[in-house]
Amino acid sequence: MNELFASLPRLKLVAFLDGCDEAEFLRVAELCELNKSTLSKAMTVLEAAGYLTVTKGYAGRKPKTWLALTHPGRIAYHAHLAALTALTRKASETTQQADR
Repeated sequence: MNELFASLPRLKLVAFLDGCDEAEFLRVAELCELNKSTLSKAMTVLEAAGYLTVTKGYAGRKPKTWLALTHPGRIAYHAHLAALTALTRKASETTQQADR
C-alpha cells in the first residue's frame, strides 16, 4: 500500500482524477467535498511526489488551476487499489475459514 494515499483528501483527489484527463481546481474541491486549503495541501504533497501536475492559466480573464494525474501517479493509485483489494480478500478468506 502507498502511504501517500493514507490521507482521505489525497485519496479522494487521485480517485477523482483517475476518472478524467484533467480537472479544474475549484470543480475538484466542490465534487470531492474538500475545502480549498485541504485540497491545496493534498495537491502539494502529490505534486512533490511526482503523482500530480498542476497547470495554471486563464479561462477568459479568470485565473484557473488545472490538476492531472501523471502516469506514475495513476500507476501508484492502481497499485494501491490492488493492495487494498488483496487485503480485503484476505480478510474475507480468514473470516470464511474461521466460520468452518
